[in-house]
Amino acid sequence: MSEGSRGRPAPALVLFDVNETLSDLGPLREAFMAAGLQECEVEPWFAGVLRDGFALTCVGQKASFADLAAEGLRIRLYAGGALASEVDEHVERVMSTFTSLSVHPDVVPGMRALHDAGVRLVTLSNGSAGVAEGLLERAGVADLVERTLSVDDAPAWKPHASAYAYALEVCGAPAEAAMLVAVHPWDVDGAARAGLRTGWIDRRRAPYPSYFSEPEVEAADLPGLVSKVCS
Repeated sequence: MSEGSRGRPAPALVLFDVNETLSDLGPLREAFMAAGLQECEVEPWFAGVLRDGFALTCVGQKASFADLAAEGLRIRLYAGGALASEVDEHVERVMSTFTSLSVHPDVVPGMRALHDAGVRLVTLSNGSAGVAEGLLERAGVADLVERTLSVDDAPAWKPHASAYAYALEVCGAPAEAAMLVAVHPWDVDGAARAGLRTGWIDRRRAPYPSYFSEPEVEAADLPGLVSKVCS
């Protein structure tokens, strides 16, 4: 392995977050508008799914990402005055869009660069493994990823330490040899606290929150991050 960030060897294993890190949620804006919602509601809806998943994790419970997402949509639709007879249809269409998203343009070249550098690639999502598998297949990079892991099979959602420990155990890798790559600072922080190396993709060009553990490396896109990790 070549040396990368801060003179450290490149990680042997990269764990990718999936939603927003790999997938582009942009098409959901149009789907929301078709359902009678505002396109600006996509981000608070997604944040609400994470909030409720984290809340359940804090009390020792766990729910399906898809179930929380669908229920959150129903609540927004009813609050927005949607007809009860149309709510289920709207939810189904939005969720269908969510499960058929594409990757960001930088994902494929970034993944290929990591794979060519001899780094093992795995996904670790708070969503289902099936959604990640479909996303990677549509992008033509499923063959580069050895496992699509989900917290459905872990003790708790990320950023609980047990989620990362589960992935490391399945992959047979020590924490210090693995790097979590995500756009979410809370995910980066959780992985860092669990002993993993971390990479943050700053897609929004926004400052990193000072109250979270600082990422080892950051970049505006995946190829930029790869160049820092594997250079």
